[in-house]
Amino acid sequence: MSHTIKQLSQMNGRVYVYFKTADLCQQFLNQAEQEGFAFQDGVKPTERHISDVIAVNKDYTINYVGTVGHIAFGSNVQKIGNESLIRIDYADFIR
Repeated sequence: MSHTIKQLSQMNGRVYVYFKTADLCQQFLNQAEQEGFAFQDGVKPTERHISDVIAVNKDYTINYVGTVGHIAFGSNVQKIGNESLIRIDYADFIR
């Protein structure tokens, strides 16, 4: 069985997905769109630019994490607000 982004959205915490390459991010955006995800403003994933880190939300939306999110992702931070920070390497996730 292959892993789905919907599975990520159901994890207990704040999910940040990391992409080592532009191609991996594009693959993620395609998969997210096929699974019914959109950005928080309703824009389809494939209509936006790639990034190295994207957040997956419980309401089947995704969003860019910005500077603070990048700092949190690359640091020792274990929580964002009152939620655990879950770091997912997309390359590992799809294997």
